[in-house]
Amino acid sequence: MAATVWKGYVSFGLVSFPVRLFAAARPKGIHFHMLHNKDLSRIKEVFYCAEEDKPVSRADIVKGSEVSKGEYVVVSDEELKKIAPPTASTMDIQQFVTQDEVDPLYLESSYYVAPEEAVGKPYFLLLEAMRETRHYAVAKIALHGREHIAILRPSETGLVMHTLYFTDELQKSNAPALPQSKQPAAKEIDLAKTLIRKLEGPFQPEQYRDEYRRNVERLLEQKQRGETVTAVKQPKARPVVNIMEALERSLKESKPAKKTAGRKSKAA
Repeated sequence: MAATVWKGYVSFGLVSFPVRLFAAARPKGIHFHMLHNKDLSRIKEVFYCAEEDKPVSRADIVKGSEVSKGEYVVVSDEELKKIAPPTASTMDIQQFVTQDEVDPLYLESSYYVAPEEAVGKPYFLLLEAMRETRHYAVAKIALHGREHIAILRPSETGLVMHTLYFTDELQKSNAPALPQSKQPAAKEIDLAKTLIRKLEGPFQPEQYRDEYRRNVERLLEQKQRGETVTAVKQPKARPVVNIMEALERSLKESKPAKKTAGRKSKAA
């Protein structure tokens, strides 16, 4: 049984119904432990008091927010629970938007929204209404110690929730300033569009694999067997000098994307 991430109600106008959230995705990778290079023993994290110059136990640690240099306001978990907003227990739908209005830049984490079996009808009512109108719901929810703006969307498995970044959390200053003088020629655009159409195909995420993780697994296996580590050949990237020539060669050398006959959009 999957672990419940959040339990509460979805509020839809005057209609509300209980749901549970489950993690929809979790990154996978090779986990490395920190070891002492002398004897390969595990390195443990130690909480250390700089003032008393000695380690402290977790039981002696409290939370504090620095309000000025060296001055802190201490808060307890009980105090944080007291000031939690209503969205800590109720996911409040604020509005509905069309599916193409949500910029993927805002997307943060994904969750499955499961209905409590005893009162599932309102859940399926909202799900079907959103499917037929092709709308997403914008909601607010308090989760993991902070309040989030989120979207609920219909999928083939039911409702899915994505938490979003707030506008002031986007790093807009990191966006590149693109010069207007670098506009491509019409022939270059036409060739690029032809290449795009040639590589067009249905989105099939199952065909992609984490090659870096597979390489790390192979490296560990080779070292465990005492074999020489196989190096991965890296391509030599060179700046494009003649764009037209590069596009024409790309069209000749690229293979058309596989197209699945009769494939329909599951989101629709």
